[in-house]
Amino acid sequence: MQAVTELASSNAASKSLHVAVNILTKWKATTEQMATILGVSTASINRAKRKGTVSLSRDQLDRVSYILNMHAALRTVFDNPENVYGFVRKRNHNPFFNGATPFDLMVQGSMATLYEVFKRVDGLRGAQW
Repeated sequence: MQAVTELASSNAASKSLHVAVNILTKWKATTEQMATILGVSTASINRAKRKGTVSLSRDQLDRVSYILNMHAALRTVFDNPENVYGFVRKRNHNPFFNGATPFDLMVQGSMATLYEVFKRVDGLRGAQW
């Protein structure tokens, strides 16, 4: 039973990573940038692109989750794909970003920074209601 649970978990992780890689591709990230943002090897990114199986740590799953949830927030806030996929590359002069793009900060590779970017992008949903 344990092996089945681990396999399902690995399968879910692989699918989640594949979706995150697709989103990052639309955000125009290179393979190396994807690896830095997600805290995985470039080999894992390439396996995800081919829909191969990967194992992810809790930290890596959290990083994938932040990307998936940022994408969901952007799809909620914006109707057109240009803004959904272009927002993270636009300069932001609000506090925390200080003229940088969300992508610039994410590619620094820090989990704390990725979380802060996620919080601010996710917060855009609240501005809608």
